[in-house]
Amino acid sequence: MSAHNRIEVIHGVNLDQLGRRNPEHYGGLDFDQLEYRISEWADELGLKVRFFQTNHEGALVEHLHKLEGLADAIIINPGAWTHYAWALRDALELAALPAVEVHLSDVDAREEFRRVSVIRELCFATISGQGPDGYREALDRCKSHLEATT
Repeated sequence: MSAHNRIEVIHGVNLDQLGRRNPEHYGGLDFDQLEYRISEWADELGLKVRFFQTNHEGALVEHLHKLEGLADAIIINPGAWTHYAWALRDALELAALPAVEVHLSDVDAREEFRRVSVIRELCFATISGQGPDGYREALDRCKSHLEATT
């Protein structure tokens, strides 16, 4: 494994409810199955992943504050916080780590409010509409980004 291979996978509000949410938008996996699949993909790529999920915006902000020295990159799906959580945006900026924004559904093809992302400009990539496979692409992008910058 390379020296820069630690990926923090952050799931925001309501992501723990996968399996109960509309499978047309979010796929058929439940939350535990999604994290298991992400772990398998990370292993294949030689990446080490840690997971964090919360339904409390302040807890996510605090988590981002504590990432210094613990992660080399972030994969983040803030859920609905994507569209309005300026405190989350500021905390992501403070974390100062390369980040990929991921959404299971195609947010740009859904309701108008879902097309707004307060974190997009802080992320080196945004992946949406690929379901769980979007996390595989995010891991690939993180690995390539880290290899290119070290």
